[in-house]
Amino acid sequence: MKKLENKVALVTGASKGIGAAIAKQYAEDGAAVVVNYAYSKGDAEKVVEIIRGKGGRAIAVQGDVSIAEDVKRILADTVEAFGRIDILVNNAGVYEWGTLESVTVDGFHRQFNINVLGLLLASQAAVSYFAENGGNIINIGSGVSTSQPAGSAVYTATKSAVDSITRVLSKELGSKNIRVNSINPGIVDTEGSRAGGFIGSEMEKMFVGMTPLQRVGMPEDIALIASFLASDEARWLTGEIVLASGGLR
Repeated sequence: MKKLENKVALVTGASKGIGAAIAKQYAEDGAAVVVNYAYSKGDAEKVVEIIRGKGGRAIAVQGDVSIAEDVKRILADTVEAFGRIDILVNNAGVYEWGTLESVTVDGFHRQFNINVLGLLLASQAAVSYFAENGGNIINIGSGVSTSQPAGSAVYTATKSAVDSITRVLSKELGSKNIRVNSINPGIVDTEGSRAGGFIGSEMEKMFVGMTPLQRVGMPEDIALIASFLASDEARWLTGEIVLASGGLR
């Protein structure tokens, strides 16, 4: 029996990158998967096609996690399609790098609305649907909450909030048999990191040189950790923040 057999997972922001890799890994491990996206419908549908092509079960559901009504609809569509939800992966996120002088009100609220409020809204909605036997919330944070690089004040603040929320909710929801953990990746080779100019840059070379495993991460590296945390193999873990950075600290 596969480790996530008969489970239903919702992965937010799963049209590409880490979210897409987690969705595909969960399906490979036996779960039915809801691939959430905000704007990238075509990419989300490609993820679904890949999963179905391998015999898995998946649907794509549009919705902006920073909008409460969208979140309610995403969860309702999940339960309508698959009858339940067991696993929520709060992966949807945005980032903007820049010095203090470049901080704007709109940029601040955009990052906090998606990275923090969106996580809270999705978690709140999922808990109301989790069955009596509990559930599993996995947040995707970031290694910046510990490395705290220059030029990332707002983004680092959002991911530091994710660390705190993970620990608070693990205590708040433990009595309901709901586990809450976070994965904090270092630099990962995704469409976003390439578009941001990190991959293939001098910064990448610098970070690889500082990383004990001597490479950047791949989305599949994070997906395997997410699979473990979602499975019964991690049943005694909650409130944990897993730094998935190849040893970079």
